[in-house]
Amino acid sequence: MFHGSIPALVTPFKNGAVDRTTFADLVERQIEAGAGALVPCGTTGETATLSHEEHRDVVSLCIEVAAGRVPVIAGAGSNSTHEAIGLVQHAKDAGADAALCVCPYYNRPDQAGLEAHFRTIADTVALPIILYNVPGRTVSDVQPDTVIRLGSHPNIVGIKDATGDLARVSLHAAGLEGEQFVQICGEDPVTLGYRAMGGTGCISVTSNVAPEQMVKMHAAMDESDLATARDIEKKFIALHKALFFSPSPGPAKYALAKLGLCSDETRLPIVGPDEATRRRIDAAMEIAGLI
Repeated sequence: MFHGSIPALVTPFKNGAVDRTTFADLVERQIEAGAGALVPCGTTGETATLSHEEHRDVVSLCIEVAAGRVPVIAGAGSNSTHEAIGLVQHAKDAGADAALCVCPYYNRPDQAGLEAHFRTIADTVALPIILYNVPGRTVSDVQPDTVIRLGSHPNIVGIKDATGDLARVSLHAAGLEGEQFVQICGEDPVTLGYRAMGGTGCISVTSNVAPEQMVKMHAAMDESDLATARDIEKKFIALHKALFFSPSPGPAKYALAKLGLCSDETRLPIVGPDEATRRRIDAAMEIAGLI
C-alpha cells in the first residue's frame, strides 16, 4: 500500500508564518523525484508548534498540490484521543489517503491505554491509520503484542517504527501473517536493515534533502540489488546522522537553505544548528555529493 522513499516534509516558514508557496514547491520536488508518498505535519513538519488552523491548512495544501499523483499520509496524532480524532477526521475530509498517528506523549499510557487510544480513533473515523512508534520522543512504546492486536483492525494498516529495533519487523510479521499490514522504517540510518527484514519503505528526514537519491536506494532494494543500495547508503550515512546533530528539523532546514530551496527558519523552542554543527552538516553533504 505504502512503499519506498516517503519524505517527512518540513514546514517552511517565512517571517513566522507558514510559507505556502515554498511548501508547494517542496511537494512538487518530491513528486518529480518519485516519492512513494508524502507525510505533511509529522515530527519533521514541526507539528508540535503549528496551530490547529495551520496544521489543517498544511495537510489540505499538500493534498491539493499532490492532486492524487502520490498518496498523502497526513500527520494527525495527539496525546489527546479526542484531539487526534478531530485531526484524523479533517485528514479524511480533505482527501488524505491515510493518517499517521503517534503514540500519546506525556501522558505515559500503558499498553491497555495505547490500544484503547488507537482503537477508538480507528473505530470513529473510516480512514487507514498508520501507527507511529517513536519512544524517544513520546516516552510511550507500543509493544509488538499490542501492534499485533491492533493490526487485526480493518482501519489500522501499518506502523512507522522509529525504535531502531529491527527484530520487531519479524515479530510483527509473524503475528500478523496474512494481514495487509505495512511496516515503514522511521529511522534513516537503519533503513536498509529494516527493508531487508521485510519493511516496505522509510518515512524519511534525509529525503527532504536528497529525494532522488533516496528514491534510487529504495528502487534498488525493490529490485533486490543490494550492492547498489549499499553504495548509496555509504554515501549518505554521514548525512543521516548529521541531520540529527542538533534538534530536528533544524539541520534539515539548514541543508535545504544551503541548496536554496527554503528558509532555515524554525519555531521555538527549536533553533537552528550552531556554526560547528553547520560545518559537520556541510561535510556530510559533500560526502553525499550534494554540494
